Amino acid sequence: MSHIDLMAGPPPTHLPVDPAAAELEAGTAPSDVVRRHPESPAAWAALAAEAKEQGADDVSVYAYARVGYHRSLDMLRRNGWKGHGPVPWEHEPNRGFLRALALLASSAKAIGEEPEWERCSTFLKDSSQTAYDELLG
Repeated sequence: MSHIDLMAGPPPTHLPVDPAAAELEAGTAPSDVVRRHPESPAAWAALAAEAKEQGADDVSVYAYARVGYHRSLDMLRRNGWKGHGPVPWEHEPNRGFLRALALLASSAKAIGEEPEWERCSTFLKDSSQTAYDELLG
């Protein structure tokens, strides 16, 4: 008889390679990558990060990050995620989602939306402590 660990929780989710990531890595402008890959969490996270770095209004950063977050949820669900469980930072294709989530959390805090900050920062920590430490810690 095999032993099943009922307390183990769901297995880690590993997203597929995002084709937009290679374009971003090659230095293509995030706005151009978003136009070619509007489904890409990495592209939207890069657009949000670029906007933040360039001093854009926090509401704009929040909007870009929210699109990336929602694109991420779609992708996570298509890849077996059931609404909770680990999404490891160590698996590089997961980083678009994790970055979008961190940017959504920080921009929510910047616009005074405390419940969204709490929810998103907790979601990030629950998904990947490493990502939380890297991106918000």
